[in-house]
Parts: sequence; C-alpha cells; structure tokens
Amino acid sequence: MASIHNVTEFIFLGLSPSQEVQKLCFVLFMLLYTAVVLGNFLIVLTVMTSRSLGSPMYFFLSCLSLVEICYSSTTAPKLISDLLAERKAISLWGCMTQLFFMHFFGGAEIFLLTVMAYDRYVAICRPLNYMTIMNQQVCAILVGIAWVGGFVHSFAQILLIFHLPFCGPNVIDHYFCDLLPLLKLACSDTFLISLLIVANGGTLSVISFVIIVASYVVILLHLRTRSSEGRSKAFSTCGSHITVVTLFFGPCIFIYLRPSTTLSVDKMVAVFYTVITPLLNPVIYSLRNAQVKKAMKKLWIRTMKLDEK
Repeated sequence: MASIHNVTEFIFLGLSPSQEVQKLCFVLFMLLYTAVVLGNFLIVLTVMTSRSLGSPMYFFLSCLSLVEICYSSTTAPKLISDLLAERKAISLWGCMTQLFFMHFFGGAEIFLLTVMAYDRYVAICRPLNYMTIMNQQVCAILVGIAWVGGFVHSFAQILLIFHLPFCGPNVIDHYFCDLLPLLKLACSDTFLISLLIVANGGTLSVISFVIIVASYVVILLHLRTRSSEGRSKAFSTCGSHITVVTLFFGPCIFIYLRPSTTLSVDKMVAVFYTVITPLLNPVIYSLRNAQVKKAMKKLWIRTMKLDEK
C-alpha cells in the first residue's frame, strides 16, 4: 500500500497536442455533452409526464437515459475542462473515483440493456401475460438488480486496480482514468490482474451480449407464426434496442477483452462509447418511436402554453 502513494497524481496527454485542435474539440465536445444531457433528460421528463408512456418498456427507457447522463458525466466534464488547460492533471483519489463511477454506470447500463431485452421477449412472446409478469414491483426489482450489478462490477474492478503500486511515471496517454492505461503504469507484474479484469469486465460484456442476442433469436423464431403486420410492429419496437446494444457493446468488447495491450485507436473508441453513444440513444429511440415523438410534442405544447400564461 505504501508504494501506491509514490504517485499522488496522474497527467493526461489528452486527445491531441495541438492547441488549435484542442480549442476546436472544446467547442465540439461542449455541444455534444450539452446535447447528451438535454436529450436524455428530455426522454426522462417525457416518460414521467406522459400517460401514454406508462408501459414497462418506457420505464426502462427513462432509466437508461438517466444512466446515460451519469455515465457521460464521469468523463466529459473533465475532458472539456482539460481541453483549455495547459496541465491536464488528476489526483490519485480523483482517478480512482472516476474509474469507479465510470464502471459503475457502465455496468448498470449493461445489466439494464439485458433487462430491456427480457422485457421485449415477454412483450412479444407472452403478450397476454405481459402486464402481469412485468408489473411495477418486478420492474423496480429488475432496475435495482441493474444498479447493484453495476456496483458489484465496479467495486471488483477498483479493488483489482487500487492495490497496484504506482511509483512512476505518471503520464497517461488518454483523456480519463481507465483500466488499460493504469495497468501500463503499474510497477509490478499485471498479468494476473489483466486476466481478472477480462473475467470481470470483458466476460460480463460478452455474456450479456450473448443473452441479448439469444433473446432476439427466440423472438425471431416466435415471429414466424405472426402476420406480416405483427412482425412489422414487433421489429419496430425491437429495432431501436438492437441498434443501441450494438453501438454500446461493440466498443466495450473491443476494449475490455484485450487488457494486456493498448492501441492508438483506443481514445477514439472511448470517445464513441462515452460521448457519442449516450448522444445517439435518445435520437434513436425518439426518431424510431411514434409514441415517444407524439408524447414529446404534447410536452412541448404544454410547456409553450405555460410560458404564455
């Protein structure tokens, strides 16, 4: 434990050494992060205030949007502020805190996306019992399991990395604290830790992804007996979720199934799953869902009427 405190802070190299590029990125990421927060908050507010969006699917969607805001907020604000700073530093404890909450919210999102796949399975394969099976208590328990699962996943990750000795150097070739860059800076053999990280992070992503894919295989087999209109309606409700799952799990599996090495593209991939994907989620769900668009329109009309008064 004593050797950990030889390094009291870490220095980020950031996205680019060019000042001009950093200023451009500051404007770009400020706009993107603002859109992430406002877009996902709009979905949460729309689901909470609309009676037509009272089904479990939209409850899970609002929970996902809340997680997206939290997840993006673990890295984006620090990235934005560092783009205007000459010295991009973070304390050891700040680094561990960022690492914990990033994997906490990321793990919660993985479990939540799996829960949403189960919800679609019940809705399509057992429609007559849907509201009985997915009642309010069950939905609350499933969301609670997602949060607890995210916490356990993150706690295990931080436990693995926290006891590593960091005695220098302290320069991280990234824009936030993550497992792979920190493993490179550790002053000890990290082979076993790397395997444990794969078992915890990478395997979790793969198993959850396989479960989600399996649920949709069952759904597709079940839809063979449906009419073309029924299949079209089912595909429209599942298409958004499949798109979001692909956008989120693809980069995560790419990053966390090879913890022993880092690649030059890792920072760009990280930008995608920490900023771009949380931004795309509300766009995907609102543009592909007529009920969400209708509810947003009603919310906008009510807001304008209140402003007029």
